[in-house]
Amino acid sequence: MPVVFRVGSYRFFFYNLEDREPPHIHVAHAGYYAKFWLDPVTLAASRGFRSHELTVIRQLVLEHRDFLLEKWNAYFSGKQ
Repeated sequence: MPVVFRVGSYRFFFYNLEDREPPHIHVAHAGYYAKFWLDPVTLAASRGFRSHELTVIRQLVLEHRDFLLEKWNAYFSGKQ
């Protein structure tokens, strides 16, 4: 489970075997979880986060979208 980066206590990561899905990022914090598609940035799933937290996380994903896509493509292109 490669961790792409951390912002405060939020951990942004993806799982090793997800290359058959469109690019996305998982976010975890204190047992809470969210998944965002990267193109376009939309919430795919959430467990535990409140709406205002999801707004903050979505903004972080938007701000780092190009970086996240770069990491996704670099990691999964090397796995084929």
